[in-house]
Amino acid sequence: MNVFGVDIGGSGIKGAPADLDQGRLAEERFKVLTPSPAEPEAVVASVKEVVGHFGWKGPVGLTFPGVVVDGHTRTAANVDKGWIGLDARSLFAEDLGLPVALVNDADAAGLAEVTYGAGKGRKGVTLMLTLGTGIGSALFVDGVLVPNTELGHLELHGKDAEKHTSSAAREEHGWNWHQWAERLDDYFAMVDGLFSPQLIIIGGGVSRKADKFLPLLKPLRAEIVPAQLQNDAGIVGAAMTAAKLA
Repeated sequence: MNVFGVDIGGSGIKGAPADLDQGRLAEERFKVLTPSPAEPEAVVASVKEVVGHFGWKGPVGLTFPGVVVDGHTRTAANVDKGWIGLDARSLFAEDLGLPVALVNDADAAGLAEVTYGAGKGRKGVTLMLTLGTGIGSALFVDGVLVPNTELGHLELHGKDAEKHTSSAAREEHGWNWHQWAERLDDYFAMVDGLFSPQLIIIGGGVSRKADKFLPLLKPLRAEIVPAQLQNDAGIVGAAMTAAKLA
């Protein structure tokens, strides 16, 4: 079964039909840059461009980089503040003219990984962390999602952890892999102490380079592995949420 998913990120908006029997993209994804500023109307237009590229005429799953409750966007750390309190699901559905499901971006990626990828069949506490423009998180207990954890906004060294340890922070400051690994050590030790996960899955675009930094990390009680679906996980997870609308 193919269902369409769109992953809205702080830097890019990408989408494709996803094959939910196989847990992978059914076609090569199409990507546009996230508008700057990422105001609601501009982002909706970009999502419409992505969906229109495929001529899609069915349910669409969308991720959002912030807290999502009953289709409303409650926070907006890496997009325009105009999203806060917005009935975003209705806005997207009206403009696309299609049924829409809306979910936190890291939660979507985590759903894909525990269903098809690195977290499949794992019991206990699993934590998915997406390292990108910010840090997204998805927490699972025996495969059941605890939504909207947003652990990138835990305080670390006096500021949001994602300002200290995201992939974007690494690029902004020009840290090499060893320097970045030291900062990740601090963050991973904190979430390990708070949640005692058995498994930590590292996602986001940088997961394609996991061999550059995972071997440099200090050992934790938790096993740390790269996401198997890599940066496609958000699209697949978004499509999974939309499948419930069919």
